[in-house]
Amino acid sequence: MFKQDTNKRGHAIALYSGGLDSTLAILLILRQNIKVTAVTFKTHFGCDFDDRASSGANLYSVAEKFGFDVKLIHLGQKFVDIVVNPKYGWGKNMNPCTDCRILMLKEAHEIMELLNADFIITGEVLGQRPMSQVRDKLNLVVNKTGLKGKLLRPLSAKLLPPTEPELNGLVNREEMENIQGRSRKRQIELAHQFDLDDYPNPASGCLLTDVNYSMRLRDLIAHTDNISFDDINLLRVGRHFRFDATTKIIIGRNEVDNNAILAYRRPHHIKLEALNCGSPITLLIGNQSEENIVRAAAITARYTSLRRESRVEITVGEESEGRVYVVVPASDDEIQKFVLR
Repeated sequence: MFKQDTNKRGHAIALYSGGLDSTLAILLILRQNIKVTAVTFKTHFGCDFDDRASSGANLYSVAEKFGFDVKLIHLGQKFVDIVVNPKYGWGKNMNPCTDCRILMLKEAHEIMELLNADFIITGEVLGQRPMSQVRDKLNLVVNKTGLKGKLLRPLSAKLLPPTEPELNGLVNREEMENIQGRSRKRQIELAHQFDLDDYPNPASGCLLTDVNYSMRLRDLIAHTDNISFDDINLLRVGRHFRFDATTKIIIGRNEVDNNAILAYRRPHHIKLEALNCGSPITLLIGNQSEENIVRAAAITARYTSLRRESRVEITVGEESEGRVYVVVPASDDEIQKFVLR
């Protein structure tokens, strides 16, 4: 399928999620004997790349099969800043798609210059996503990243103005695609042509597109002056409840949640749990008034294996020195007053 000439004709930097579109964009360039260095950006709001259900499931296996390198880069606080205050707004939920694309391409631009590469490619498809992949947004991104002529979108290239690598003959424009819209028919045909038989279903791995996660994030932004990475990581686990403007609790759903909650716990968080039974770990964050502690203990009791008992003992603080509260498990009606989903 690909030329084996070790003297590559050029070098492209690819934005690579591990999904079908970004993979196909890379393969279309590889078959023209152009070296590709794929860059995968991680954020605190993205998918886990070792999760087979995520868009990044095959990052390394596909790269090894077809012969390209993958570099992982974490965007850290830069990405948090645009989520909290995106210049071009959010999508349906908390996804700042245009700002996200601009940030990633600016980072890729720096990598391109560092590696002395020739151009950048993405798996974007014209008209596929209403916020970020319409023609005016594609043009906006090019202008804001300083990549005019250097940003090639192989899956829709024939529908877009020619880029420098096409004009100078580095890339054969006739071997690019003219895909438009949300249909996946042509991508699936290409996948078969390339013998790409293990790719994820089309879906976003970004938590910012999830309704319930976005609700939690809005709540965090509204009630927290200085958001930490631990605060953000905790949004991904457990059940969340808001008591007042300064106080919330997080209750684990299972052992995985419990372990994550303990890992992201900070010194000012109070831990609650029922001992000697099946119990979630609960974190009380904020106002540690007696009223809030009792309320947190009652909701914790509701999710223990003793939820049908008339009284449940809840340890507040560390097991060796914590206080024990005897509470009535909260009713579902009481819980609904505070739940964030």
